[in-house]
Amino acid sequence: MLVLAFDTATPAVTAALHDGQRVLAESTTIDARRHGELLVPTIQTVLAEAGVPLREVTAIVAGSGPGPYTGLRVGLMTAQGLATTLGVPAYGICTLDAVAYGSGLSEPFLAATDARRKEVFWARYTDHRTRAEGPFVDRPADVPVAGLPVVGAGAQLYPDLLGGGRDLPLYPYAGALAALAAERLAAGVPLDPPRPIYLRRPDAVVPGAPKRVTA
Repeated sequence: MLVLAFDTATPAVTAALHDGQRVLAESTTIDARRHGELLVPTIQTVLAEAGVPLREVTAIVAGSGPGPYTGLRVGLMTAQGLATTLGVPAYGICTLDAVAYGSGLSEPFLAATDARRKEVFWARYTDHRTRAEGPFVDRPADVPVAGLPVVGAGAQLYPDLLGGGRDLPLYPYAGALAALAAERLAAGVPLDPPRPIYLRRPDAVVPGAPKRVTA
């Protein structure tokens, strides 16, 4: 098993390679504006550090969000393109699941990431492997924290409302995403296709017809 995983649903452009036992290589750059420029070089860096040619990869995994439309589609389109080229399966895993898995927590908690517009994407977990509800998008004040720890960048952005005592990991690092995917694949757990989780419409809209000018 050689799982190539990456995520572009947050400011972290992150990729990792997992052999079913451990992470062979991982690389992350925090840049919310250059997902399209950084993802392929990041993948190339990971493969080079692991000493593995792309043709030996047996599965592609992409973070499926929720996240901003533009960044999210970069990772998912790349996953579909690589899978088609290599003739291997491509899967999608909720980005918040990767944040949760990276926390290693065995107690109930929330994972929250920045949704912009003064909102957060969030989900509730019973432990780092098990999502109990979500994902949702809400204003931080409307998230039912109820005294639970909160992991992810949302806790850092809104510490007064979501600072439930834990704020790491901030992002869905690909090492955690790859490890979670490898664990589920080894256990025979069905994985979702690489389809985006959109919780609201994109900011960009099709322009309307120009106003009619009369004499």
